[in-house]
Amino acid sequence: MAKHSKVWAGLMLACSLSLPALAQDEAATADTVVAVVNGTEITLGELIILREKLPAQYQALPDDLLFKGLIDQAVQQTALEQAVSAETSKRDELWMKTDRRSYLAGKALQEVVAAAVTDEALQAAYDEKYANAPASKEYSAQHILVDSEEKAAALKAEIEGGADFGEVAKANSTDTGSAVNGGDLGWFGLGMMVKPFEDAVVAATPGSVVGPVQSDFGFHLIKVNEVRDAAKPTIDEVRDELAAQIEQTAVEAKLAELTAAAEITRPGEGLDPALIRDATLLDK
Repeated sequence: MAKHSKVWAGLMLACSLSLPALAQDEAATADTVVAVVNGTEITLGELIILREKLPAQYQALPDDLLFKGLIDQAVQQTALEQAVSAETSKRDELWMKTDRRSYLAGKALQEVVAAAVTDEALQAAYDEKYANAPASKEYSAQHILVDSEEKAAALKAEIEGGADFGEVAKANSTDTGSAVNGGDLGWFGLGMMVKPFEDAVVAATPGSVVGPVQSDFGFHLIKVNEVRDAAKPTIDEVRDELAAQIEQTAVEAKLAELTAAAEITRPGEGLDPALIRDATLLDK
């Protein structure tokens, strides 16, 4: 259906480019008739909806270009509708039924979301997840990655004997991205490294070398240089994330409320699931 809206938008624009500005009528309402096709009235309200459905690039056009173009679009669509209305099939009726249901369901969800996502709700969600939560930790560490536990143990012995961790990393680590920087991984938080590596980092004393630690990548020697509290984001930085969480919670709660209150039976549950692919049923 989206490609059809683009076609109509193009036709509307082509019909509108040379039109003069139209006078405004302060007495106009959504029921004001703007065209009649074989007795079928087209109203100003319908044009408003058609404009809302246009792609963004067309909605931004001047009103004087849009108005007549939308009338032409509505007239053309009405003429086409009349040409096939007597031949409406079961498929057509079901398409219109499911489109209506989808639109009204979306409208209901919009109302739920609008009521749920308030400044107060956002602040409460922020306080719970960030402001009042314990500060998470960030770690600055270096590592050396090799392909065997024996090699890792031998390198650790060299470091404990006085060799510089960074120089050993440059010469031996198979993680070439960090090896050039002496194995330096920079600052990272929890959840950013594989679990065995993260567990070793959390348990390590800053300044010490731990390992060998095995992960799916090989065997690591790890030196944690520093640990600090991670900076908490501002509410504006996580507003979209918090809004999405509030929306999901509100929608799930509303759906649970409505379905719990509804009388629901499912007589079709015993049908063969493959029937949903049998489009020939629409022609019977």
